[in-house]
Amino acid sequence: MSSFRQNMPILFGLSLVMSLFMTNGIIAASAQPSAADDTLVGVAMKGAYVDQKQNRPDTALPPATYFDESFKLLKEAGLNHARFLFYWEAYEKNPQAFMNEIEQVANIADKYGIKVIYDNHQWHTSSWLEKRGTGFPSALFENNSQLYPMNSGGKEGEPVAKLWWSNFWDGSVKDSQGKDAWTLLADFWKKVVTKVDGHPSTFGYEILSEPHVESSDQWEKIGNFNSFITDELRTLSNKTIVYSMNVPVDLGGPIELTSENLAKMAPSNKDNVWFKISVYGIPDRDKYQKERWDMFLQTRELTGDPLYIGEWNNVVRTAVNGVFQLDPAKSGLDQQTTDTMLETFKNSNITASSFWKWDYQDADTASFNLILHQNATLTPTEYYTYLKNAAAKIFPNLNPAN
Repeated sequence: MSSFRQNMPILFGLSLVMSLFMTNGIIAASAQPSAADDTLVGVAMKGAYVDQKQNRPDTALPPATYFDESFKLLKEAGLNHARFLFYWEAYEKNPQAFMNEIEQVANIADKYGIKVIYDNHQWHTSSWLEKRGTGFPSALFENNSQLYPMNSGGKEGEPVAKLWWSNFWDGSVKDSQGKDAWTLLADFWKKVVTKVDGHPSTFGYEILSEPHVESSDQWEKIGNFNSFITDELRTLSNKTIVYSMNVPVDLGGPIELTSENLAKMAPSNKDNVWFKISVYGIPDRDKYQKERWDMFLQTRELTGDPLYIGEWNNVVRTAVNGVFQLDPAKSGLDQQTTDTMLETFKNSNITASSFWKWDYQDADTASFNLILHQNATLTPTEYYTYLKNAAAKIFPNLNPAN
């Protein structure tokens, strides 16, 4: 594996006609507009057993018909895509239930003709580091619990999370048997791919959602990681592989977030690779949203990798004791905003998008609920109707309901 962890030279050149990206002699032209019928438009879908935290009690399960009802509602809305989130630590907690659910999703997505991208998600690193966190399994922390104490904080920028992610990118995180985290993750991914790759509904795989960048020297290291996992997955699958933008999206901060540095995260194998971003506001809503949007578009030009908006919604953050936090009272969607966002994605030649989110569990922010789980039944919310109407207006030929 050490060959993947050496610094890989990346040369960038721009011209008036197109942008080129070169890595180890491989050149890719900038992304071309795709036909509307090839666009994926859908939702980021949460599961049940794949969503459990290894160090917390199990959360309530959905109705037995949850996935069938969900994919049926997506079909009826004229949508054609689900980004299905899972957590590595949920697999470690209950491997059999995890794999059964993954297979159930693939079977039902086949039934309704919905294309699925399976997303290895993380949020605040792991439930080992934070009660609300989910992602990496305990085996990657407990072997060095003096360095990574339980409940010591998993959000980007917090000292223990910063140390753990820095060690992860250096390849020095190991389990109690001395196996390194990169290889362990590749082995886990191969179990998932082996289970679902043969299904026609399986569109691709997202390596790791929103990895932390804790210092400016980590961009190429993440590119080495993405190259390693991509090459491992390519031994089993030719389907789309997605690599993700980082957190924090700190414009002008010490991590030196630029389109050039984002491009360094791209895998060296450029065959059928997408770059995933998250968009939580109309791209020209304010100066910050416009700057980050323009940066992502420029990253696409540098790499040639199509842009995939894996999460989108409309969020407003306000300062609380000097820290900007999501404000549920001000965050929300109406039909016009929903239309505007999908129209912007189409006009910018975005290859695919998924609305945040589809979840049988309640959310603090109302617009995050496309469905409600009440009395063992699923009921679409007004935001489902907004998305359905917008998709019919802007992408009328995605997935005809009849």
